[in-house]
Amino acid sequence: MGFFPIGDDNSLRVTTPYVVYGLLLANAIMWFVQLSLGESFTGGYATVPFEIMNGVDLTGIQRVDIGGKEFAIREYPGPSPIYVTLLSSMFMHGSWMHILGNLLYLVIFADQIEDLLGHGRFLLFYLLCGLAAGFAQILWDPSSIIPCLGASGAIAGCLGAYLVRHPTNAVRVLIFRDIINVPAFIVLGGWIALQVFSQIGSSASKASGVAYLAHIGGFAAGVVLVFVLAIGRRRRDQDER
Repeated sequence: MGFFPIGDDNSLRVTTPYVVYGLLLANAIMWFVQLSLGESFTGGYATVPFEIMNGVDLTGIQRVDIGGKEFAIREYPGPSPIYVTLLSSMFMHGSWMHILGNLLYLVIFADQIEDLLGHGRFLLFYLLCGLAAGFAQILWDPSSIIPCLGASGAIAGCLGAYLVRHPTNAVRVLIFRDIINVPAFIVLGGWIALQVFSQIGSSASKASGVAYLAHIGGFAAGVVLVFVLAIGRRRRDQDER
């Protein structure tokens, strides 16, 4: 997209997003654990679709064909049971740009969803979106031995929820040197459209290193779950009327 979100209108938010702050801290701590323990920890605790589908923990050098070229991937021992990686991978990242970009989107868009659902329901929402994202990627390519990691799928769920619950809310975006307000449906509609087109392109080339389908799966889960988990929920501002 030709713009970069840097903030949104929080004037209607009535609660402090404690869970969002906790998620920011958890992701930051996990990132520094990754930096400290290195590739063996990151590789072992990332989600490998083949491992989840077959209930095994691959180790050693494995070979994979990507875009018609063969690459060697070292697989490291993971937790027991290996399904724990479905959760651990949701708090892991592959680079500074990866984590900073994800946490920026988390700060901008997730607080309004926590405000809508409440703290406990939002945490459940976030984790379910992350799991949905992981399973979407796994089911798309169940034999893949390429490790998947990142909070992107869970955060994509927040984006989907934001799109359907706050479509006209103003989002501040940076366009070159200018900052302007753009309706959320343009920003987030453009984001999910980019994921879909990128997934189509990556399916054709078989050479993408980005789990676009995880983004799409998390986004779709967020669209549905924000309505399901909001059932019976009364916001504090409604109670005060």
